[in-house]
Formats: sequence, structure tokens, C-alpha cells
Amino acid sequence: MSNLSTDPIADMLTRIRNAIAVNKVEVSMPYSKAKADVAKIMQECGFIDRVDLDSSSSINKIRIQLASEGQNTRINSIERLSKPGQRLYAKSKEIPSVKNGRGIVIISTSKGVMSGQTAKQQHLGGELICQVY
Repeated sequence: MSNLSTDPIADMLTRIRNAIAVNKVEVSMPYSKAKADVAKIMQECGFIDRVDLDSSSSINKIRIQLASEGQNTRINSIERLSKPGQRLYAKSKEIPSVKNGRGIVIISTSKGVMSGQTAKQQHLGGELICQVY
């Protein structure tokens, strides 16, 4: 059985959910630019502490620090919106608000991956990747 996922973003979100469920503060996974972009948005919005690229082995990995040692994670829920079999797109005015603004939507636009709020400010629509709160 191959270790490659058909949906690397869903795999990343599941790894983060599983790490939170067992109270781990760090999770690592194979590197991809899409995963790194999504993780950086979560870091900018304050949901995770740090994102590092680990290129010490033959396979590059992303290491995500969910919280500092002894602290609780700030992610209550993380959910994939657009799936390979059913892509979800939204115009800038249709980008959903998550938990009255306490959460974020991560969206892939023509100008790159960004939070839903940034996309709204720039009047950009795109594919809804995931929501985090």
C-alpha cells in the first residue's frame, strides 16, 4: 500500500486533529507547498505556534508546533471544506464567516492561499480549502 494520500490537505488536517486528540504539541508530515501555505496562514492567525521545514532526511517534512509545552492548543475544530470529489468555490462576497469571526476560512485564490478575511478585503474569490476555530 502506498503512503501517498489522494488529498494531502485532508491528510494534514487529520494529522493535526489526531495530534490534538492525544495532547501532542508537535506534528510532522511530508512536505508540500500547499500544506506549508495552509500551515503558515494558521500560524499568522494565531492557531498554531510554529511551522518549520525539516530537510535533514531524504524526504522533506513539515513540522508544526501546535502549542508550547504545557499549553492547550488553540484549535477546537479543523475541517476540510473543498474535497477532491466536490470542490467548493465562493465569490468574495460569499466567503463564510466562522463562529462570528473567531475562526477562519482558508481559501485558495488566484493570488495564492490566504485567509477568507484577507480575500474579502482584496475582493478575491476562490476555492474554500478548510475552516479552523
